[in-house]
Amino acid sequence: MISPSELGVLGVLAVQLWQHCTGSPRPFESLKNLITMSIYKPDSHEEKKLLETELLKQLKTRLPELEALLEKSDSHWHSEDMFYRFYHQSFKVYYLQADTETIVAALRDLLPGRELNEDFMRIVDGGTGRKFEPEHNQRWQEETRPILEAFFHARMMLQLAVQYAGKLDSPPSMLPSGWAAVLYLYRLR
Repeated sequence: MISPSELGVLGVLAVQLWQHCTGSPRPFESLKNLITMSIYKPDSHEEKKLLETELLKQLKTRLPELEALLEKSDSHWHSEDMFYRFYHQSFKVYYLQADTETIVAALRDLLPGRELNEDFMRIVDGGTGRKFEPEHNQRWQEETRPILEAFFHARMMLQLAVQYAGKLDSPPSMLPSGWAAVLYLYRLR
């Protein structure tokens, strides 16, 4: 257990509140980890339900903002034109990275401090932070397909988050596939 001198009064109260609410004596290395629960994948059903409920609450609260972002990402000058730019071998396909980063930031903000799924982030990292170089034309698909892949994964997660925020009133016991994918994004499955 963390000593009171390390955390101070607020930390001790937070740990006691956590233990009281969850029945879990699980020690935390810092108050930040207690609050965000980002250092481990929840073990207990109660911990998962707590985070899932908070995620759904945040989705519903931010639904108008997320719907606007989805609409923008689906607009002609974003997904459609950038998809065309891939086949046209235009450097403008690199602009799609900004949309991917915006979507990922919005998804991250739903459970601040919570690490997103490693596979998802590997795809995103592989398709962002790229700068066009003329020699990329010689290996066009190698250089640009990861940009499209990252965008499509981020956009699909956004679509599912918006869809289920509108459908669900509480975390379901029988998981629809799309909601299960969103839970995987937040490492809750």
